[in-house]
Amino acid sequence: MATANGYGTLPSRDTAVRQSSDNENEPLLGKNGSSPRLARFREYMKDDIDKRWADLLLLLSYVITGLLDSSAVFIWGSFVSMQTGNTVYLGLGLVRPTQGTRWIRSGTSIGFFCFGSFCFSRFHRYFSPKRRWVLLASFAAQLLLVISAAIVVMLDSEKGSDLRWEVLVPLALVAFQSSGQAVTSRALQYNSLTSVVLTSIYCDLFSDPLIMAGLSQNAERNRRAAAPVLLLAGAILGGVWAHSPIGLAGALWTAAALKVVIIGAFFFWRAVPEPASR
Repeated sequence: MATANGYGTLPSRDTAVRQSSDNENEPLLGKNGSSPRLARFREYMKDDIDKRWADLLLLLSYVITGLLDSSAVFIWGSFVSMQTGNTVYLGLGLVRPTQGTRWIRSGTSIGFFCFGSFCFSRFHRYFSPKRRWVLLASFAAQLLLVISAAIVVMLDSEKGSDLRWEVLVPLALVAFQSSGQAVTSRALQYNSLTSVVLTSIYCDLFSDPLIMAGLSQNAERNRRAAAPVLLLAGAILGGVWAHSPIGLAGALWTAAALKVVIIGAFFFWRAVPEPASR
Protein backbone atom coordinates (compact mmCIF):
# COMPACT_ATOMS: atom_id res chain seq x y z
CA MET A 1 0.00 0.00 0.00
CA ALA A 2 1.05 3.59 -0.64
CA THR A 3 2.10 5.66 2.37
CA ALA A 4 1.56 9.34 2.78
CA ASN A 5 4.28 11.81 3.58
CA GLY A 6 4.73 15.54 3.53
CA TYR A 7 5.11 15.62 -0.29
CA GLY A 8 2.08 13.54 -1.18
CA THR A 9 1.58 9.84 -1.67
CA LEU A 10 4.50 7.48 -2.12
CA PRO A 11 4.09 4.99 -4.98
CA SER A 12 3.95 1.31 -4.34
CA ARG A 13 7.06 -0.81 -4.82
CA ASP A 14 5.83 -2.25 -8.17
CA THR A 15 4.98 1.20 -9.51
CA ALA A 16 8.38 2.56 -8.49
CA VAL A 17 10.15 -0.31 -10.25
CA ARG A 18 8.16 0.27 -13.47
CA GLN A 19 8.89 4.01 -13.41
CA SER A 20 12.60 3.41 -12.81
CA SER A 21 12.71 1.00 -15.75
CA ASP A 22 10.93 3.50 -17.99
CA ASN A 23 13.38 6.26 -17.01
CA GLU A 24 16.38 4.06 -17.80
CA ASN A 25 15.08 3.34 -21.28
CA GLU A 26 14.34 6.99 -22.08
CA PRO A 27 17.12 8.75 -24.10
CA LEU A 28 18.93 11.46 -22.15
CA LEU A 29 18.90 13.86 -25.11
CA GLY A 30 15.40 13.29 -26.42
CA LYS A 31 13.78 10.79 -28.67
CA ASN A 32 16.30 11.11 -31.49
CA GLY A 33 19.34 10.96 -29.22
CA SER A 34 20.26 14.64 -29.70
CA SER A 35 19.06 17.90 -28.30
CA PRO A 36 17.06 20.22 -30.58
CA ARG A 37 19.76 22.87 -30.20
CA LEU A 38 22.50 20.49 -31.36
CA ALA A 39 20.34 19.34 -34.27
CA ARG A 40 19.76 22.94 -35.34
CA PHE A 41 23.51 23.65 -35.09
CA ARG A 42 24.30 20.67 -37.31
CA GLU A 43 21.80 21.84 -39.90
CA TYR A 44 23.23 25.36 -39.69
CA MET A 45 26.74 24.07 -40.39
CA LYS A 46 25.44 22.10 -43.37
CA ASP A 47 23.94 25.19 -45.01
CA ASP A 48 25.45 26.54 -48.21
CA ILE A 49 26.46 30.13 -47.62
CA ASP A 50 25.08 32.90 -49.80
CA LYS A 51 27.84 34.01 -52.16
CA ARG A 52 26.46 37.55 -52.37
CA TRP A 53 28.99 39.97 -50.85
CA ALA A 54 31.31 37.05 -50.05
CA ASP A 55 33.73 38.68 -52.49
CA LEU A 56 34.58 41.06 -49.63
CA LEU A 57 36.20 38.16 -47.77
CA LEU A 58 38.17 37.19 -50.86
CA LEU A 59 39.34 40.78 -51.23
CA LEU A 60 40.55 40.66 -47.63
CA SER A 61 42.65 37.68 -48.67
CA TYR A 62 44.57 40.01 -50.99
CA VAL A 63 45.80 41.88 -47.92
CA ILE A 64 47.04 38.56 -46.53
CA THR A 65 48.81 37.77 -49.80
CA GLY A 66 50.58 41.12 -49.95
CA LEU A 67 51.49 40.86 -46.28
CA LEU A 68 53.04 37.40 -46.58
CA ASP A 69 54.67 37.78 -49.98
CA SER A 70 56.41 41.08 -49.28
CA SER A 71 57.87 39.90 -45.98
CA ALA A 72 58.77 36.46 -47.39
CA VAL A 73 60.60 37.93 -50.38
CA PHE A 74 62.50 40.28 -48.11
CA ILE A 75 63.49 37.57 -45.59
CA TRP A 76 63.52 34.34 -47.62
CA GLY A 77 64.03 35.66 -51.15
CA SER A 78 60.99 33.88 -52.61
CA PHE A 79 57.24 34.29 -52.80
CA VAL A 80 54.80 32.14 -50.87
CA SER A 81 51.63 32.99 -52.84
CA MET A 82 52.33 34.51 -56.26
CA GLN A 83 53.96 31.67 -58.13
CA THR A 84 54.71 33.60 -61.33
CA GLY A 85 57.66 35.27 -59.64
CA ASN A 86 58.78 31.97 -58.17
CA THR A 87 58.68 30.37 -61.61
CA VAL A 88 60.97 33.12 -62.95
CA TYR A 89 63.32 32.63 -59.99
CA LEU A 90 63.30 28.89 -60.62
CA GLY A 91 64.14 29.38 -64.29
CA LEU A 92 66.99 31.75 -63.51
CA GLY A 93 68.36 29.37 -60.90
CA LEU A 94 68.29 26.37 -63.20
CA VAL A 95 70.56 28.18 -65.63
CA ARG A 96 73.30 28.40 -62.98
CA PRO A 97 72.15 26.27 -60.05
CA THR A 98 75.42 26.54 -58.12
CA GLN A 99 75.36 30.33 -57.85
CA GLY A 100 72.55 30.55 -55.34
CA THR A 101 69.79 28.71 -53.50
CA ARG A 102 66.81 30.98 -54.11
CA TRP A 103 65.64 28.74 -56.94
CA ILE A 104 65.38 25.83 -54.48
CA ARG A 105 63.21 27.86 -52.12
CA SER A 106 61.10 29.05 -55.05
CA GLY A 107 60.71 25.49 -56.30
CA THR A 108 59.67 24.39 -52.81
CA SER A 109 57.01 27.09 -52.72
CA ILE A 110 55.69 26.13 -56.16
CA GLY A 111 55.57 22.45 -55.25
CA PHE A 112 53.67 22.94 -52.01
CA PHE A 113 51.31 25.47 -53.55
CA CYS A 114 50.43 22.92 -56.25
CA PHE A 115 50.04 20.17 -53.65
CA GLY A 116 47.81 22.43 -51.58
CA SER A 117 45.65 23.19 -54.61
CA PHE A 118 45.27 19.47 -55.19
CA CYS A 119 44.19 18.84 -51.57
CA PHE A 120 41.94 21.86 -50.97
CA SER A 121 40.11 21.50 -54.29
CA ARG A 122 39.27 17.86 -53.67
CA PHE A 123 38.18 18.61 -50.13
CA HIS A 124 35.74 21.27 -51.34
CA ARG A 125 34.55 19.18 -54.24
CA TYR A 126 33.92 16.07 -52.14
CA PHE A 127 31.99 17.74 -49.32
CA SER A 128 30.21 20.52 -51.32
CA PRO A 129 32.12 23.72 -52.17
CA LYS A 130 29.99 26.37 -50.44
CA ARG A 131 28.91 24.41 -47.36
CA ARG A 132 29.51 26.43 -44.20
CA TRP A 133 31.51 23.84 -42.27
CA VAL A 134 33.65 23.10 -45.34
CA LEU A 135 34.66 26.75 -45.70
CA LEU A 136 35.28 26.99 -41.96
CA ALA A 137 37.42 23.85 -41.99
CA SER A 138 39.40 25.12 -44.97
CA PHE A 139 40.26 28.43 -43.34
CA ALA A 140 40.84 26.80 -39.97
CA ALA A 141 43.45 24.56 -41.65
CA GLN A 142 45.01 27.63 -43.27
CA LEU A 143 45.08 29.34 -39.88
CA LEU A 144 46.83 26.39 -38.22
CA LEU A 145 49.44 26.26 -40.98
CA VAL A 146 50.20 29.98 -40.63
CA ILE A 147 50.44 29.69 -36.83
CA SER A 148 52.76 26.69 -37.16
CA ALA A 149 54.98 28.65 -39.54
CA ALA A 150 55.00 31.63 -37.16
CA ILE A 151 56.09 29.43 -34.25
CA VAL A 152 58.96 27.92 -36.26
CA VAL A 153 60.10 31.38 -37.35
CA MET A 154 60.01 32.65 -33.77
CA LEU A 155 62.05 29.68 -32.54
CA ASP A 156 64.65 30.09 -35.29
CA SER A 157 67.73 31.59 -33.67
CA GLU A 158 69.52 32.11 -37.00
CA LYS A 159 67.94 34.69 -39.27
CA GLY A 160 68.42 34.48 -43.02
CA SER A 161 67.46 32.52 -46.09
CA ASP A 162 69.84 29.56 -45.93
CA LEU A 163 68.64 26.10 -46.82
CA ARG A 164 67.68 25.07 -43.31
CA TRP A 165 64.55 23.33 -42.16
CA GLU A 166 63.67 26.45 -40.14
CA VAL A 167 63.32 28.20 -43.51
CA LEU A 168 62.00 25.49 -45.80
CA VAL A 169 59.33 24.15 -43.44
CA PRO A 170 57.54 27.45 -42.74
CA LEU A 171 57.90 28.45 -46.38
CA ALA A 172 56.24 25.19 -47.44
CA LEU A 173 53.46 25.58 -44.85
CA VAL A 174 52.60 29.11 -45.92
CA ALA A 175 52.72 28.23 -49.63
CA PHE A 176 50.41 25.25 -49.00
CA GLN A 177 47.83 27.39 -47.17
CA SER A 178 47.96 30.12 -49.83
CA SER A 179 46.42 27.72 -52.29
CA GLY A 180 43.40 27.39 -50.01
CA GLN A 181 42.52 31.04 -50.62
CA ALA A 182 42.72 30.54 -54.37
CA VAL A 183 40.55 27.42 -54.23
CA THR A 184 37.96 29.30 -52.15
CA SER A 185 37.52 31.81 -54.98
CA ARG A 186 36.52 28.89 -57.22
CA ALA A 187 34.23 27.45 -54.57
CA LEU A 188 32.41 30.78 -54.23
CA GLN A 189 32.39 31.28 -58.01
CA TYR A 190 34.48 34.46 -57.99
CA ASN A 191 37.11 32.99 -60.28
CA SER A 192 38.95 36.25 -60.87
CA LEU A 193 39.60 36.86 -57.15
CA THR A 194 42.20 34.16 -56.61
CA SER A 195 44.20 36.47 -54.28
CA VAL A 196 47.45 35.24 -55.89
CA VAL A 197 47.32 36.81 -59.39
CA LEU A 198 47.22 40.47 -60.42
CA THR A 199 48.37 40.50 -64.04
CA SER A 200 45.07 39.19 -65.41
CA ILE A 201 43.16 41.56 -63.11
CA TYR A 202 45.10 44.56 -64.44
CA CYS A 203 44.38 43.43 -68.00
CA ASP A 204 40.66 42.86 -67.40
CA LEU A 205 40.30 46.08 -65.43
CA PHE A 206 41.74 48.36 -68.10
CA SER A 207 40.10 46.39 -70.92
CA ASP A 208 36.66 46.84 -69.37
CA PRO A 209 34.46 48.94 -71.70
CA LEU A 210 32.55 50.16 -68.63
CA ILE A 211 35.62 51.15 -66.64
CA MET A 212 34.25 54.67 -66.14
CA ALA A 213 30.77 53.55 -65.07
CA GLY A 214 29.37 54.54 -61.70
CA LEU A 215 30.20 52.58 -58.56
CA SER A 216 26.81 50.87 -58.49
CA GLN A 217 26.85 50.03 -62.19
CA ASN A 218 29.93 47.79 -62.49
CA ALA A 219 30.57 45.49 -59.54
CA GLU A 220 33.16 43.42 -61.40
CA ARG A 221 35.19 46.56 -62.14
CA ASN A 222 35.01 47.49 -58.47
CA ARG A 223 36.43 44.11 -57.43
CA ARG A 224 39.24 44.33 -59.96
CA ALA A 225 40.16 47.81 -58.82
CA ALA A 226 40.09 46.89 -55.13
CA ALA A 227 42.27 43.78 -55.45
CA PRO A 228 45.61 45.45 -56.34
CA VAL A 229 45.00 48.29 -53.88
CA LEU A 230 44.45 45.83 -51.03
CA LEU A 231 47.43 43.70 -52.04
CA LEU A 232 49.58 46.83 -52.13
CA ALA A 233 48.35 47.78 -48.65
CA GLY A 234 49.26 44.30 -47.40
CA ALA A 235 52.67 44.51 -49.08
CA ILE A 236 53.39 47.83 -47.37
CA LEU A 237 52.40 46.38 -44.00
CA GLY A 238 54.51 43.30 -44.67
CA GLY A 239 57.47 45.52 -45.52
CA VAL A 240 57.02 47.40 -42.26
CA TRP A 241 57.06 44.11 -40.33
CA ALA A 242 60.06 42.80 -42.29
CA HIS A 243 62.12 45.88 -41.42
CA SER A 244 61.08 45.78 -37.76
CA PRO A 245 62.68 43.75 -34.94
CA ILE A 246 59.70 41.37 -35.02
CA GLY A 247 60.32 40.59 -38.68
CA LEU A 248 58.53 37.84 -40.58
CA ALA A 249 56.87 36.49 -37.45
CA GLY A 250 54.90 39.73 -37.11
CA ALA A 251 53.59 39.35 -40.66
CA LEU A 252 52.60 35.74 -40.02
CA TRP A 253 50.73 36.55 -36.80
CA THR A 254 48.94 39.44 -38.52
CA ALA A 255 47.92 37.08 -41.33
CA ALA A 256 46.67 34.62 -38.71
CA ALA A 257 44.53 37.36 -37.12
CA LEU A 258 43.00 38.18 -40.52
CA LYS A 259 42.24 34.48 -41.05
CA VAL A 260 40.36 34.50 -37.74
CA VAL A 261 38.29 37.45 -39.01
CA ILE A 262 37.40 35.49 -42.16
CA ILE A 263 36.51 32.40 -40.14
CA GLY A 264 34.21 34.45 -37.91
CA ALA A 265 32.56 36.04 -40.94
CA PHE A 266 31.89 32.67 -42.59
CA PHE A 267 30.44 31.33 -39.34
CA PHE A 268 27.85 34.09 -39.15
CA TRP A 269 27.34 34.50 -42.90
CA ARG A 270 23.79 34.11 -44.11
CA ALA A 271 22.80 30.92 -45.86
CA VAL A 272 21.44 30.58 -49.36
CA PRO A 273 17.75 31.56 -49.20
CA GLU A 274 15.41 28.61 -49.51
CA PRO A 275 13.25 28.66 -52.67
CA ALA A 276 9.78 30.05 -52.11
CA SER A 277 7.09 27.38 -52.01
CA ARG A 278 4.42 27.53 -54.67
